[in-house]
Amino acid sequence: MNETLDLLRRYYDAFNAHDRGAMLALLTDDVVHDLNQGERQTGRDAFRAFMERMDASYRERLTDVVVLASPDGTRGAAEYVVHGEYLATDEGLPEAAGQTYTLPGGAFFEVREGRIARVTNYYNLQDWVRQVGG
Repeated sequence: MNETLDLLRRYYDAFNAHDRGAMLALLTDDVVHDLNQGERQTGRDAFRAFMERMDASYRERLTDVVVLASPDGTRGAAEYVVHGEYLATDEGLPEAAGQTYTLPGGAFFEVREGRIARVTNYYNLQDWVRQVGG
């Protein structure tokens, strides 16, 4: 359990430091990434591509991060607040013009052999659209 809590803290620390290499190193090669209200992607390369797309359109920092883990350490969860800026229009979403937003979010994790094997993210997309003026 404690190892999983440490793993999730390192994952979010790397996110906030914009250290995508450190984030990727914490994932299994076959990581499953469930996008909020979207598709399931598999593999570290798909995760890398997703993060590159996100970094092109958004600047985000997470605060109030709370991580939890199951007693056996195979599952984890996190709750946080996203503080972001919408930098460039993301396909299918409203036009970007530097709008800022604050949005609660959460994630669920599976952990295997000391690495993250699944990340499932949740946030209220309609609230985000309202905040950016869509």
